[in-house]
Amino acid sequence: MRRSIAFLLALVMIVGLLAACGSNPAPAETTAPQGGESGETVQTPVGNFQVPEGGYDGSTVEIVFYNTMGANLAAVLETYIAEFNKLYPNITVVSTNVGNYDDCRDQISTEITVGNQPNIAYCYPDHVALYNLAKAVTTLDALIASEETVTHADGTTEVLGLTAEQVADFIPGYYNEGKQFGDGLMYTLPLSKSTEVLYYNKTFFDANGLTVPTTWDEMKDVCAQIKAIDPNSIPLGYDSEANWFITMTEQLGTPYTSAEGDHFLFDNAENHAFIKMFNEWYQAGYLTTQTLYGAYTSGLFTSNTEVKSYMSIGSSAGATYQRPAANADGSYPFEVGIATIPQANASNPKVISQGPSLCIFQKENPQEVIASWLFVKFLTTNVNFQAEFGMASGYVPVLKSVAENPVYAEFINSADGGNFISALSAKVCLAQADAYYTSPAFNGSSEARDQVGALLTKCLALTGDNLDEQIADAFAFAVEECEYNS
Repeated sequence: MRRSIAFLLALVMIVGLLAACGSNPAPAETTAPQGGESGETVQTPVGNFQVPEGGYDGSTVEIVFYNTMGANLAAVLETYIAEFNKLYPNITVVSTNVGNYDDCRDQISTEITVGNQPNIAYCYPDHVALYNLAKAVTTLDALIASEETVTHADGTTEVLGLTAEQVADFIPGYYNEGKQFGDGLMYTLPLSKSTEVLYYNKTFFDANGLTVPTTWDEMKDVCAQIKAIDPNSIPLGYDSEANWFITMTEQLGTPYTSAEGDHFLFDNAENHAFIKMFNEWYQAGYLTTQTLYGAYTSGLFTSNTEVKSYMSIGSSAGATYQRPAANADGSYPFEVGIATIPQANASNPKVISQGPSLCIFQKENPQEVIASWLFVKFLTTNVNFQAEFGMASGYVPVLKSVAENPVYAEFINSADGGNFISALSAKVCLAQADAYYTSPAFNGSSEARDQVGALLTKCLALTGDNLDEQIADAFAFAVEECEYNS
């Protein structure tokens, strides 16, 4: 997939900006001393922003927040902006919807070239890698570590940085996404997340004595059993080919990409092998994917036609799309079950972490950065906001303690495979909190994602005696495309 024209133009402009600024480089990365085990001073990188003495000085500032929230989520946000303003009345937050995630990326990429970027934005890791070409994103390490005291309007205080308890409350896989850029520094905090889950027709499984697969070996056996029961079926639909490829490399511990050195590492014998295995499954009629099916495979899963699937792997945030249309009496044709996706190694589960994080952009006025940080911290560590936003969005809160929020706990306790399927999806996601992973982010990581998705799709459909050679050629082509387009 080729990038949009706006994206490419922005990339050229950013590179040009870097060249033009060659005689006036961004501030050098600095370090802060910390005590070592034996009392010696250890230099630890703290990034490109230093907290001014006193932290927030109470000055009047306006911060602009680019996001992709629809009306229902914007309503939740506005409620909590009002709560934030009770603490910090001199900080004005301007929330701006800029379309979808790609629109947000493209607009910011253009605005960076003239220094007109927002203060805060929704982001994915590859967006941040692009913005970092111009060193436009503020590193958060010094802010997180700051012990400066900030005074609220009512006279109460808080520490500017994150406490140890606050850091520990983040789901680790979500929090660690912020430092996947090759330099060990923190560039983002997670706002809300989704992952992939296995949806299955529980009614069919129960009626036929089928066991929900927990490994890929078990998945093959279950697909064969389903095919024997319903020869017209395509037992499994998988929505995202890219996620499937990347997740398999994570589960198997095989190379995919690296933020440093040679970026594109996925052309190897181990990855050829799992692609060949899934080719055999596809040829046996066991599975399809979004591209091969021509639409989201949830449509196949919820179908009442002769050809249907009985399992679907898709986004946890899209649970309602995996539920069949209700009957006239309000009941559903079948009950949906939800489970963790199959694993290569059940004792070391891995599932992908997706969904928006927040980044803060560099500004000449350090108080804008401080104010932006206070708002980002407020949203990401506020249990009530996380609970309400999660229920409204279908995404999963990023804090462990949200499960103890009474309203959210009631939401989770309502979980079922019918009317409250979103709650069931969230319940599964929270139960697998230790399994989340993120991939390295660099300028080109988005291209790698596109190419491995296309690679898997192409290889599933391959036939012939020289299958190994065709797969090898497809991998080599995908790497070439990554290198050419990055």
